[in-house]
Amino acid sequence: MPSDSATAAIDPVAQTTDTVAITLTVNGQERRLDVAPWTSLLDLLREELDLTGTKKGCDHGQCGACTVIVDGQRVNSCLTLAVVKDGSRVTTVEGLAEGGLHPVQAAFVEHDAFQCGYCTPGQIMSAVALIEEGRARTREEIREYMSGNICRCGAYTNIVDAIEDVMKQRAGAPSTLEAAE
Repeated sequence: MPSDSATAAIDPVAQTTDTVAITLTVNGQERRLDVAPWTSLLDLLREELDLTGTKKGCDHGQCGACTVIVDGQRVNSCLTLAVVKDGSRVTTVEGLAEGGLHPVQAAFVEHDAFQCGYCTPGQIMSAVALIEEGRARTREEIREYMSGNICRCGAYTNIVDAIEDVMKQRAGAPSTLEAAE
């Protein structure tokens, strides 16, 4: 019969079934959670907290469908271990709107910046962070900074239009919708 150390060498998951206590502030609400050390932030959000707006796309950090904002930064939640973010503030697409749509959500609706909608939460979260970062000034820069978010339906032009519109609104310039009217 193999010893415990021999079993652990054969099956690394058998090494521990212990959980780690963490605290996250998710969408403004402090949550104390016990999680397995290997649990991704994506799986924690979807499976433990029932925040299913964050999508599991490629599960390899290549599509951006799982993008959330952690401590003000865009993060691929599928590549992020939940335990590493202990003490962090996490915002998901469900946490954007308070009493109505967030300006980026409204712009996506106005510009028809989605088709199937699968990538939309990740696109919106990335766009919100992009605007907050304040680095993008042109359509080309928007495209570059959003390049980690893939849309299989090809709504890129409308996505860029929506982001550009919100950027202009924040800068006090007329939005593309206002200019068209």
